[in-house]
Amino acid sequence: MNKVSFKAGRLLAGLLVCLALAACDKAEPPAVSEAALAFHPSDECHVCGMVITDFPGPKGAAVGAGDVKKFCSPAEMLGWWLQPENHRADVKLYVHDMGRSHWDTPDDAHLIDARTAYFVIGSGLKGAMGVVLASFSDPQAAQKLASDTGGQVLRLEDIDQKLLGQASAMAPMNH
Repeated sequence: MNKVSFKAGRLLAGLLVCLALAACDKAEPPAVSEAALAFHPSDECHVCGMVITDFPGPKGAAVGAGDVKKFCSPAEMLGWWLQPENHRADVKLYVHDMGRSHWDTPDDAHLIDARTAYFVIGSGLKGAMGVVLASFSDPQAAQKLASDTGGQVLRLEDIDQKLLGQASAMAPMNH
């Protein structure tokens, strides 16, 4: 066999392996409906077990493989998601946009992707236990809250377990 046919054969074999692997890829799971993301009076936080709607402020939801986990706050959700066994790119994270919701009763119609959200920490607003992260889709709304309250605007990549732990240790218990 000459060199050209040998290389062409190897290239063809490699291409067939790639096509076979692509064909084995799992189908995209169906999108979770807004109804599945809605927060109901019977929903309990996946982390602390408390009734989610008993607290003011934004809530969080993590969606992966057709499963929805709900949290009483963005901080609880991010604390869960940042754990190595949960920190996966295929998990979609949602939080309430507090620029379009009332603090005491966040509107489930205004859930946004947490990966694109602006979070305000240190605002002094009441929420679920531990650190309160106010979530916004609009950077100006987040900056206004931070300026008005002495808080600080963060992006998702700025938040880690250490920050959540430090802020939680300094936060009053709100329940």
